[in-house]
Amino acid sequence: MGIQITPSMLSADFANLESEAARISNADWLHMDVMDNHFVPNLTLGMPVIEALSKVAQQPIDAHLMIADPDRWAPAYAEAGAGSITFHVEAAAAPVRLAREIRAQGARASMALKPATPIEPYEDLLPELDMVLIMTVEPGFGGQKFLDLCLPKIRRARALVDKHGGDIWLQVDGGVSVETIERCAEAGADTFVAGSAVFGADDPADMVEQLRALGSAAAGSHAGRHVH
Repeated sequence: MGIQITPSMLSADFANLESEAARISNADWLHMDVMDNHFVPNLTLGMPVIEALSKVAQQPIDAHLMIADPDRWAPAYAEAGAGSITFHVEAAAAPVRLAREIRAQGARASMALKPATPIEPYEDLLPELDMVLIMTVEPGFGGQKFLDLCLPKIRRARALVDKHGGDIWLQVDGGVSVETIERCAEAGADTFVAGSAVFGADDPADMVEQLRALGSAAAGSHAGRHVH
């Protein structure tokens, strides 16, 4: 699997989500940030918006649930049309059961980690997952500055994913731009959420292509090196 760009609709025009999705028809997924004002200090959009957008958008929906009690709510997002559902492991009571329920609903199961949450305690969960999301900002608001302190965690996550084999995507979210994507790709990430970088550009589709090219080149150079 190559590099994937999943623009965050948090930075799009909420009054025109269908046309905003059409502006980035070359994106691999649409990243939808669901926030409940409990797990994170912001309130964004929920299931009805995802259901509406999934019916009109060309791209599949990547739902990132920054919510309390994902065990109760996450599986229903598959029914609402999300092709990938990310729950925060910090909020999940029974993450293995939840991942299995999401997969049983026909969606990809993904686990997100806040910047200060280590990956190592969750190594045994990896076979239950289709993706791991490393947050490179504190979740809650778009437009934040990328946290370099997360790069070693991306490397460690990549090593654990490779050790277990399987096709687990490694996603990063937070401050991803032309300035930061190469560092993330070199560290082993392959799926990138970019919000303000894409929708703040004069041509969002062109920015998606730029990010994909930069990520692919950096991932390629990483693959050719031995990391000591």
